[in-house]
Amino acid sequence: MNTSKIWRASCALLAIMPVISNAQDQSTATAVAPTVQLFRGPQEFKTWSVGVNGGLLAPVAATGGSNDFTKWKASGGYGAYVKYQLLHFLAIRADYVGGKLKADNSKNLGNGMPPSSPYSSFETKLKWTATLNAVFNITTVNWLFRKNFVLLYGSVGGGLAGYSPSLTPVGSNTSFDYKPSGTIKELIIPVGAGLKFRLSEFINLDLGYTMYYTDGDNLDGYYHGPNKDKFSYGYAGLEFAIGKKGKPQLQWNNPAATTYDELEAQKATLRTALDAANQTNQKLTADMDRLMKDSDGDGVSDYFDKCPNTPANTRVDGSGCPLPEPVVEKKEEKIVITEEDNRIVKEAIQNLEFDFAKASIKPHSYPALDRVAELLKRKNLNLKLSGHTDNVGSKERNLALSRERAEAVKTYMVSKGVNASKIEAVGYGMSQPIASNKTAAGRQKNRRVEFTIF
Repeated sequence: MNTSKIWRASCALLAIMPVISNAQDQSTATAVAPTVQLFRGPQEFKTWSVGVNGGLLAPVAATGGSNDFTKWKASGGYGAYVKYQLLHFLAIRADYVGGKLKADNSKNLGNGMPPSSPYSSFETKLKWTATLNAVFNITTVNWLFRKNFVLLYGSVGGGLAGYSPSLTPVGSNTSFDYKPSGTIKELIIPVGAGLKFRLSEFINLDLGYTMYYTDGDNLDGYYHGPNKDKFSYGYAGLEFAIGKKGKPQLQWNNPAATTYDELEAQKATLRTALDAANQTNQKLTADMDRLMKDSDGDGVSDYFDKCPNTPANTRVDGSGCPLPEPVVEKKEEKIVITEEDNRIVKEAIQNLEFDFAKASIKPHSYPALDRVAELLKRKNLNLKLSGHTDNVGSKERNLALSRERAEAVKTYMVSKGVNASKIEAVGYGMSQPIASNKTAAGRQKNRRVEFTIF
């Protein structure tokens, strides 16, 4: 295995990522979406995870070439890490890597000449590397599927490496320690990339490749020129998510799908609110119609109308009941009865004569009665007619005759246009004489109809 082969293998691994991503389980894409849960922060997800891995270590990097020996060899390596996911695309990861690095000078240089190194091979025991890395999820956003099955990530960080190289001189089979006094500790810069596959909500398959750049030329035990040593680690491992059962992993959260779900939930909330508002408006409209309905048209709605079916054009109060009709006070006209008026009435009384024992008025009495009728109409006067007789004849006949003669005068007045309600006709018979009935003159006076105007 050489540098170009590792580089081509890494490129091939990264190249197939889109194909793997698009080959996700179609049941996931077509499954009915779960109940929408809006993103409420990392507390809704699993954010802690631990990983273990194993793979191959080599004293070479895909970028930067090899170290101070011409032929490198792959050796077993192992690692572990603890990771905290800050955001769906960003995590902080603490890594540990250990194993061995090997290489020799069995391969000639590019010009065909053997290398001029005094050492035939080296072996470095990589006791530990402790690094802190920022891990970036590059393909978390997936616009085709609601959940990702595979993601591509990159990492970069810094830390320390502790290692002990041993060298074998040319022509010897015995190696010696480059630093017998102890372990070499150097600053290292790890740069890596990888693919991660979601096996379940708890376990992920992790395939990665990391290049480690050291801050010195001691990794292979041979200080040769200004170039600094480097090594790489290709691995496969498992990552275990830590957290409450039922919570998904934050690193697999698809922000595009989350945003879509949030918008859909907001739309559903708004739609529910609008439906509720429409129902409220419909109820208010119905209530308004009920409150405003006025069946009898009196200006008071049926809801408040205590007197329904009020006739049209009736004035009502606030409860819809008819208002009392205003009392029109009649203005009393002051009537003045003059001496002339009394003279006209007196003259009518004096000229009034009836046929003997009858209620028929003699014609020569008409002119005087006509003047009284004109007076009554002109001044709107009231007239009381009182009929009287003498004591000749029976009491019953005299009472009836007196009433008939008063009625006869009233009838005549009405015929001349006087309001009948303005005239009262009463008969007293022989009960109210004004003279003695023992003489003819007295009886003549008692046979009379009295006129009283007011």
